[in-house]
Amino acid sequence: MIEIAPSMLAADLMNLGKDLADLQNHGITTLHFDVMDAHFVPNLSFGPDFCKAVHKLFPDYFLDVHLMMDNPERLLDSFIAAGAASVTVHAEVLDDAGPLLKKIKEMGVECGISVKPGTDIRKIEKYLHLLDRVLIMTVEPGFGGQKFMESQLEKIVWLREKGFKGRIGVDGGVNTENASRIVQAGADVLVMGTAFFRAADRAEVVKKVKEWQ
Repeated sequence: MIEIAPSMLAADLMNLGKDLADLQNHGITTLHFDVMDAHFVPNLSFGPDFCKAVHKLFPDYFLDVHLMMDNPERLLDSFIAAGAASVTVHAEVLDDAGPLLKKIKEMGVECGISVKPGTDIRKIEKYLHLLDRVLIMTVEPGFGGQKFMESQLEKIVWLREKGFKGRIGVDGGVNTENASRIVQAGADVLVMGTAFFRAADRAEVVKKVKEWQ
């Protein structure tokens, strides 16, 4: 099933409760949290307390936490305690991601790995058997509103050709104009920020995605 995972980076924080209730009315079940440390990426975003607050008010949402951090192990326990249902770390920050991925699974949540546009997808081949999810960055991570990099679709195709059966997400510049190509390549999680939260008609966005199931 193709899933829209709205990126909390694009949410209107002053109207967050109303927005999250509205998303449930549109059938959204997953929220994507881009956690930035102002070091691995040149921006700063959410901490565990924000996830905890969302989880407390909206416990039915699947919280998909993407740790865009140099030291993801430092906050892993805190985010899982805050309600994270899946945790994704970056391949670029770990010499050997295996032990951390195993720890995430042992803590009872889904584990994922993400790669930036310039990272060779073959770097994560040895971890595929451990992974529930792979997140393909289709922009340089750090800021919302960037242009989608079409060339990154090749990584999705490679993963499916290698027999990866888990979830493949795409994060960066995803909208209704390119989403069908992303799905055709083999992805099944569309991380949408601006294109969803600021859509004139969110129901229409959901309707289009359902057409590609």
